[in-house]
Amino acid sequence: MRYTLFVVVALAATIFFNNTNLLAPAFPGKPVLLAHRGIAQQFETEGLTNQTCTASRILPPKHHYLENTIASMRASFEAGADVVEFDVHPTTDAQFAVFHDWTLDCRTNGHGVTREQSMAYLKTLDIGYGYTADGGATFPFRGTGIGAMPSLDDVLRTFPKQSFLINVKSDDPAEGEKLAAVLRGLTTERRALLMAYGGDKPIAALHAAVPGVKTASRRSLKACLLRYIAYGWTGATPQACGSMAVFVPINVAPWLWGWPNRFLGRMASVGSVVFVVGPYRGGDFSTGLDTAEDLAGLPTGYAGGLLTNEIEAVAGRLDRANEHARSQMRPDVTRRPSDR
Repeated sequence: MRYTLFVVVALAATIFFNNTNLLAPAFPGKPVLLAHRGIAQQFETEGLTNQTCTASRILPPKHHYLENTIASMRASFEAGADVVEFDVHPTTDAQFAVFHDWTLDCRTNGHGVTREQSMAYLKTLDIGYGYTADGGATFPFRGTGIGAMPSLDDVLRTFPKQSFLINVKSDDPAEGEKLAAVLRGLTTERRALLMAYGGDKPIAALHAAVPGVKTASRRSLKACLLRYIAYGWTGATPQACGSMAVFVPINVAPWLWGWPNRFLGRMASVGSVVFVVGPYRGGDFSTGLDTAEDLAGLPTGYAGGLLTNEIEAVAGRLDRANEHARSQMRPDVTRRPSDR
């Protein structure tokens, strides 16, 4: 009986000391902000399906930026983004188009499957053509997006020192190999600033072809997090978590051993970076931390990554929150020493 009790106590102590944040050093820095699609027009999310044309249901515009454009990316970095996410499709002239939709019909004045076109043709289209906030009565961006669809080369040339997350939109392994060829042509320093996520097959092909580039897919994230939940309490970090962009829903994060600082440190030790995303509720759509209520769910002093769809608002909220926290720690110099 004593032996059993000793084992139980020893195991509990091991789990506690391996995972408590009370003894963990603070993860350095401030939150790393990932702008999903850059600064973009927001849209109604209720009832979304894979076939929904989101440009036809945007909210009344608050700015003139269109997602996945050079202007949007530049504004995102200026607003405080550390990383900007964008989507790519291969083209018939051996380039990658930076564009979200599988087909052109929703957002543009073009028609057909995006990847069945040449980059030269895609650059003639008006990517603001289909946006409407009033059911088609008006189209506020029609005519403003002519020639605004960039190529991957355009983005990398325009922003040679910025960090990006590239979304591969298919599950074709050949697409991963094509993207790998582009990345291998970059310097080691430039590759270190790029990450990729998307379908299981192209991401697996990319990960194998360009070791060290941080990647993520549904399969790799599941393998990493399930293994970590199974034995991360020991302090060991699963090999499956290496060189990844680890996306963690905010409602799952508290269940991870050593959350937040020990978990962040363990992922960093295997070359991975963590981004908190919106709560997981079983859907297939990306959700971000976009409101003050969302941000309130982060641990105090959190310095990992977070994904947002509204970088222009979230960066400001975090700055104000950090300034408030610092002000709470400063001595009140308006009070006399005898009053303190």
